[in-house]
Amino acid sequence: MTESTDKPRAILFDYGGVLAEEGFRDGLSEWARRHGKDPRDVLEKAMDAVYESGYVLGTGSETQFWQLLQKKTGIRGDRHRVKQDILQRFRLRPWMLNLVDTLREKGYRVGILSDQTDWLEKLDERDHFFKHFDLVLNSYHLGMGKRNPEVFLKAADSLHLPPQQVLFVDDSPGNVQRARQAGLQGILFRNRGQFEEALQERLSV
Repeated sequence: MTESTDKPRAILFDYGGVLAEEGFRDGLSEWARRHGKDPRDVLEKAMDAVYESGYVLGTGSETQFWQLLQKKTGIRGDRHRVKQDILQRFRLRPWMLNLVDTLREKGYRVGILSDQTDWLEKLDERDHFFKHFDLVLNSYHLGMGKRNPEVFLKAADSLHLPPQQVLFVDDSPGNVQRARQAGLQGILFRNRGQFEEALQERLSV
């Protein structure tokens, strides 16, 4: 599918790795290193476990997720400590929130589309960032995540826009690819400079 060259009317942002530092990846990587495990292997198993347990889709519990992850990795320990380590590593990027506010002032609709659990609400209670967005779409409440291309069509529908007028920003190549396959425009976030340049090109069409 050829990606649309329409000027976007809405921009959807991933949370971890785009709006904020990626606490899930960084926290679990540190947990893996403390136990002499390969961080990449543990992270891959964690991503599978959060889906297989149903936790990220709101159909399973946090306890089920941790039990499955411990089974997959063989690591035992205080999951509450690991959770707190993960949450504290989700640090908002002030420049991103400033950009979101500027886009909103210019008339763009802005939202979050995140594969997150109920942790996202806990993070908002701490950092109060939901108020910067027109809508927040979280897999935990949607019952589907970004591994399912249908979620991108649902997001566009929630914005009352055709998919080709929605721009999606994520740090996962797979998620960006699936968004494009669903008809959205996509930017793969690598770093601030690359992202700002790519965004300017999209918005100046």
